[in-house]
Amino acid sequence: MSSAEHTQPLISHLLELRSRLLKAIAAVVLVFLAMVYFSNTIYEFVSAPLIERLPAGATMIATDVASPFFTPLKLTLVAAIFVSVPYILYQIWAFVAPGLYQHERRLIIPLLFSSSLLFYCGVAFAYFVVFPLVFGFFTTISLGGVEFATDISSYLDFVLALFLAFGIAFEVPVAIILLCWTGATSAKSLSEKRPYIIVGAFVVGMMLTPPDMISQTLLAVPMCLLFEVGLFFARFYSPQDQDVES
Repeated sequence: MSSAEHTQPLISHLLELRSRLLKAIAAVVLVFLAMVYFSNTIYEFVSAPLIERLPAGATMIATDVASPFFTPLKLTLVAAIFVSVPYILYQIWAFVAPGLYQHERRLIIPLLFSSSLLFYCGVAFAYFVVFPLVFGFFTTISLGGVEFATDISSYLDFVLALFLAFGIAFEVPVAIILLCWTGATSAKSLSEKRPYIIVGAFVVGMMLTPPDMISQTLLAVPMCLLFEVGLFFARFYSPQDQDVES
């Protein structure tokens, strides 16, 4: 085969990759433009768990002149990416699907759906369960002569880190199923290592969350429960080599 014939498939793959990336970016931009008018409302919704628990007379502050304008826009852009996750995953699927076997396609489709759902569940868990507890704890602790006033930009960075941490942590079942399906490990082996995995969940919770025991525990406990869920469903997936042989 000549070098020109070798180059042709590579160019077609690169063109396909560029097309998929442009479609994913276009989806994010369109969602952002649809949401940008409501950027202040979106920020008020995200900041509600803290504002509702601030001491009487306390408010959030802006330490930078441009923060009241750019901070809601930043949040809206991140929200647009979150909303576009299913479509972005679909573009990834459409790019890799031609190179997959039929049995691999049957596995990937439900995993793409479940991974999107689990990510959103992690974000919702952080907002509705973790934030009220964490902010309720923080706002009740005060130092003498120190007024509680949180910068809107710092608050956004804090909550986005938690959203991302919980969204990724809730992907544990998908990760376990993939590990077992590829033959990297087995459900029986993971079951035997349960005590170490529980300790590891708390270590991960310590690294991914702010330095407080509440958020660390609230991340580690769901990870342990999701580990059991992933372990249960992994028993129904045989390793990839066995699938190919069958």
